[in-house]
Amino acid sequence: MNDSLVARLFDIDLWVAGVGHFVILFASFQVPARLGWKENLKHLTPFNRKFVWVQSSFTVLTIIAFGTLTLALHGELLRGDRAALGLAVFIAVYWTARILVDAFYFSHEDWPKGTMFVVGHVLLTALFCFLAASYWALIVWRAWR
Repeated sequence: MNDSLVARLFDIDLWVAGVGHFVILFASFQVPARLGWKENLKHLTPFNRKFVWVQSSFTVLTIIAFGTLTLALHGELLRGDRAALGLAVFIAVYWTARILVDAFYFSHEDWPKGTMFVVGHVLLTALFCFLAASYWALIVWRAWR
């Protein structure tokens, strides 16, 4: 595969990855209602309830930043600029960690039951894998050039 073809594939891949972060947000905005947070969080102390909301908000902010920066720094990522690759490493580690937490920390019994939740979980995990693979592949490609 020649370098211009690989560059073109990464060009498309980065656009899809950038948008993919916003797809995750669409799913994450449904979490409180679909998982019954209003009822479940009532059982926490006010501090812990606020803590869950704050941590969730920071996660959303991080994902917004990943998508926005991937789209805004598209050219820099393709060129392999040092700071852009540093960002790519961080994003790759983040999504890899997310996949590992899902695989090794949560048990199957932890997840809500029902077809909608199973399909959603599979689709989100596939997207997480795509994102991790996209950024790791970009890093490897730029390192070997």
